[in-house]
Amino acid sequence: MMTSKKLYSLLLKTSPDYEQNLQKLLEIIKSCEENSIIVANEVCLTGFDYKNFEKAAEFSVYATKRLKEVIGNKTVIITMIEKKGGKFYNTAKVFYNHKVVKEQSKVKLFKLGDEDKYFSSGKIDDIEIFEIDGIKLGILICFELRFKDLWRKLEGADIIAIPSMWGSLRKKHLDILTSALAIMNQCYVISSDSKNKEYANTSKIVSPFGEEFKNNDDEIIEAVFDKKEISKMRRYLDVGIGWQI
Repeated sequence: MMTSKKLYSLLLKTSPDYEQNLQKLLEIIKSCEENSIIVANEVCLTGFDYKNFEKAAEFSVYATKRLKEVIGNKTVIITMIEKKGGKFYNTAKVFYNHKVVKEQSKVKLFKLGDEDKYFSSGKIDDIEIFEIDGIKLGILICFELRFKDLWRKLEGADIIAIPSMWGSLRKKHLDILTSALAIMNQCYVISSDSKNKEYANTSKIVSPFGEEFKNNDDEIIEAVFDKKEISKMRRYLDVGIGWQI
């Protein structure tokens, strides 16, 4: 079990060319350290391409195969448009050791963006803590960050990933909520947003103490995960989460 490793948050621009987006992601993954954890923004390979949903879902099958081939001891968290049982879902996938080790479809759909007209909601029970290499992880997809009951479901996680395409008009909300989540749950938060014009353009990594590592228009932000920092916060500022090294 590793107590420290490198964390990466990506800030990517999604083009209409799906293959180009995938190649860019693969290049960045290759450049990251071994045994690291990498979070990319929501539907970074296709965007919310509502006019081409079938094409986007088909590409996700292809992209999943490609990513499984290349991702070994790194952990990569992204979301994709998927079609299951005749319905479309925005599904977070966690790649590790050439496998998809966790899938979680978006539960809270953003009605202002018409997501409810195109996507079906996932199962709330899938929002849960899971473990990779001795590290407890959780995922909230974009709009789900606003729901305090979902914060409670991930209490005790070491790292919470937030893949998002957050609207630029509410940029301040994303900044405040991601920091508050890290401080409240005394954990690391890796928030990845889109570099496209209409989005918040704010990716960052927050420590359990609330220290922020923000992008400066960079595609890659990095920080070091140290499990001892989590234990330190939970031990000395005891809010009932519990601690262990």
